Amino acid sequence: MNQENSFVQFKKIDKSYDGEILVVKNLNLDISKGEFVTMLGPSGSGKTTTLMMLAGFETPTNGEIYLDSMPISKIPPYEREIGMVFQNYALFPHMTVQENLAFPLEVRKISKSETKEKVQKALDMVELGNFGTRFPAQLSGGQQQRVALARALVFEPRLVLMDEPLGALDKNLREQMQYEIKHIHDRIGITVVYVTHDQSEALTMSNRIAVFNDGVVQQLSTPDILYEKPQNSFVAKFIGENNTLNGVVKEINGSTCVVDLDNNQGTVTALKVNVNEIGEKTQLSIRPERVSIDKNISGANTFSGKVEELIYLGDHIRARLDVCGNNEFIVKVPNEGSFNHKEGDTLNLSWNSEDVRALDI
Repeated sequence: MNQENSFVQFKKIDKSYDGEILVVKNLNLDISKGEFVTMLGPSGSGKTTTLMMLAGFETPTNGEIYLDSMPISKIPPYEREIGMVFQNYALFPHMTVQENLAFPLEVRKISKSETKEKVQKALDMVELGNFGTRFPAQLSGGQQQRVALARALVFEPRLVLMDEPLGALDKNLREQMQYEIKHIHDRIGITVVYVTHDQSEALTMSNRIAVFNDGVVQQLSTPDILYEKPQNSFVAKFIGENNTLNGVVKEINGSTCVVDLDNNQGTVTALKVNVNEIGEKTQLSIRPERVSIDKNISGANTFSGKVEELIYLGDHIRARLDVCGNNEFIVKVPNEGSFNHKEGDTLNLSWNSEDVRALDI
């Protein structure tokens, strides 16, 4: 990304709470105006700390954060013009919905007539135009989260930060809210930085995703690149379902390599992603939907696998097999009505060499 177009910039950011252990390490990250960027990672990976430094609730140990080219590390949170949405909604229970939304406008000395207009516009945006006189306790969890979102947007901030905002909702409502937040972002074009540990949520909503682990961004890419072309074994495992086979690099031929699988289980031809020399250990990554059953693909990697478990999931069948010594090898078979195998059967499997990636261990 062209750094001149960056709206948010993290430059060489370190963060330590005790002066010894870095929870964020040498973070360099650029976000464009209008982008929806998600910080994704397991607990303790540094994603929430990064968000809190951007919000102003934490201060970097080293480095500087820029918002619209201005350094902001010494600017208090309330002067940054940033909207925040939290998991627990953080609504004032003694105020009506309208009063909750009016609060950030009153703090900014906006006139009563303009406040009324902006509050109604924000409520309409989240489809709660008729709920202004209710109190938070009279709303469902999903409605409360919409009010929290409206309150973060009502004063037209330069940037909106969201910290696990859908974590308290049930699955169906959570999925519905993902689409609603995505559509609101598409409509108003505001810059959003979102934190979650839920990879499907990140894939659904984001323009780009920064995958954090151990305080470091492992990969920053669009959802499709992140899923289709993981740069290391952590990203491959963390994003989507993934099969792994371990082995040693036997040959390198340009962009591909031949890998001897552990325990003499055969050889696999794979894309050479981040292995560099013969004799190097590698972990192969293959997505379950890229494995074919009972099909002869010319020049493909072919193996057999014993069916350990079959799970019917409506649109597809999830088959768990024992393949090359890995009894957790998953294949997703589209439900086209022709799959008639049962547990204990041995199946012929194949996959293209470009669908398997040789990664670091």
